[in-house]
Amino acid sequence: MSYTNLIYHIVLGTHKRERVIFVSHERELYSFMYKFLMERGIKIYRIGGMPDHVHILCEIPSKYSVSEIVRILKSETSKFMSANSHFNCWSKWGEGYGAFTVSMGDIDRVRQYIANQKVHHTHDSFEAEFRQLLIENGLALDELPFVR
Repeated sequence: MSYTNLIYHIVLGTHKRERVIFVSHERELYSFMYKFLMERGIKIYRIGGMPDHVHILCEIPSKYSVSEIVRILKSETSKFMSANSHFNCWSKWGEGYGAFTVSMGDIDRVRQYIANQKVHHTHDSFEAEFRQLLIENGLALDELPFVR
């Protein structure tokens, strides 16, 4: 028998960082994401974000790759928002995503971080936040031209 514990902090940004996920309707999107992921056996610890990005803390079964889940999730949520009048400014997700592994001991810290997005972003931009996530996860910014 094989055992895995694959917990990820996934970050999706909107196209051109457009602020199109309105606070008044973000719960509709998060609910759609939650249901979509749960139907695939993905355990959700937290979903939250801002008008220009979404954070997802989840445990993905080993039968799926992270890239596969993100690709399908972006496609299905984009269809959902395009068909929903509450997201009438929606165009698409930005290219790429961030996915960072999380240890069991860090779940509560990351869950709180996602829950406190509204407070966190009173002083930090999405770009600054994402740069910090890359640094904390050992990625060299000079090797990543899109985050300079």
